[in-house]
Amino acid sequence: MSFFKKIIGTTLFKITSLNSFSVGLKIGIGIITSKILAIFVGPGGMALVGNLRNFLTSLESISTLGFQNGVVKYIAENQKNDEELKKIIATVFISLIFIVLVLSGVLFFFASYWSNEILGYHSDYSVVFKVLSLALPWYAVSVFLLSVLNGLCQFRKVIWVNIFGNLIGLLISILMILKFRTLGALLAIVITPSLLFFVTFYFVQKEIKFLQTIRFNLYDFKIIKNLLPYSLMALVSSVLGSIVLLAIRNNIIKELGVNQAGFWETMTRISSYYMLFITTILTVYFLPKLSQAKDNKETKALFWQFYKSILPIFCIGLVVIYFSRYFIIQLLFTKEFLPVTSLFLWQLLGDVFKVASLILGYQFFAKKLTKAFIISELFSLAVLYFSTLYFVDFFGLEGAVIAQAFDNLLYLIGLLFYFRDILTNR
Repeated sequence: MSFFKKIIGTTLFKITSLNSFSVGLKIGIGIITSKILAIFVGPGGMALVGNLRNFLTSLESISTLGFQNGVVKYIAENQKNDEELKKIIATVFISLIFIVLVLSGVLFFFASYWSNEILGYHSDYSVVFKVLSLALPWYAVSVFLLSVLNGLCQFRKVIWVNIFGNLIGLLISILMILKFRTLGALLAIVITPSLLFFVTFYFVQKEIKFLQTIRFNLYDFKIIKNLLPYSLMALVSSVLGSIVLLAIRNNIIKELGVNQAGFWETMTRISSYYMLFITTILTVYFLPKLSQAKDNKETKALFWQFYKSILPIFCIGLVVIYFSRYFIIQLLFTKEFLPVTSLFLWQLLGDVFKVASLILGYQFFAKKLTKAFIISELFSLAVLYFSTLYFVDFFGLEGAVIAQAFDNLLYLIGLLFYFRDILTNR
């Protein structure tokens, strides 16, 4: 009994419990929005939603200069250094505002071009990109503020921001999809993140006097120089990663049809739901801890804490998901999406490899191992792209998820070898 009390009393357990509630809520909301999407936009509309999400991922990294993980690290290291803390916040915020205003102009005045490139020539969705240009500044600042909260180790507040964001997203998605169908789904994607600014600002303002911190005389270019490695890592991962996923989806559309691309996007969407549990707990708990770790012994303890407490629970959850796949598809979507059930086995297997490698990959950000990260990421993206082309030719749509599993396995093996000294405490 005392053993269980000890576990329940740990910070990780408390954070994981609240995070589980947040993820559970998002999955519940995802069930509702996915069902509405399936009914009102179908597999073809789902493919367009996937393309826009990939574009937004790239845009987020560019608009925030890819500084999120770097901000978490330096805020965590300077929590008690008030002067340095203010410099970091002021410098990043001023730089971010300059970049995001330029990007907003590019999005607004070239909206038709982006609509054709990202969503295809069959429909004009330029209004989506004009709305995005207006929403982007709020969205970028909210991402930055969330990184500040995370760096201050305000784990619960970060999770509460996510909870409020999910609820806002549900309301906006239902209203927009019911009113405008596919256009509404696309508009909901670009509007919702910007509304999160008001929630995030409220929580940050309770921790620090944010508005009083933003002063030009606090701007320090040395901070930007220190953050540049994180920018490079984020841009390689998010921007190139999104470009590769766009290319893969467009290839599937070309070779197998838009509905098949919609089925692949559906499997990716389901995967993103349960992966939220892992990515959130890694971001809000493990990344700040890894950044603060003083030696290999502390880092190893964090690695094994993840493998012993988080990974086994995740694997059990995947087994349940696999045997419930027919129920999940009909619950979240419609019978039209039942072909997606054939993708589950390889997707789940690949996600086990991915989760096992994530904790190791976060060490790149925690210790600013820029060169190693970029090399590993470029190798992984190349393997993913070319193996997908190869396997899709042989196995059809199932080849896309086989390629993902293959890529994730190779990536895990590479990271285990690279961090072998930490894992073995040599």
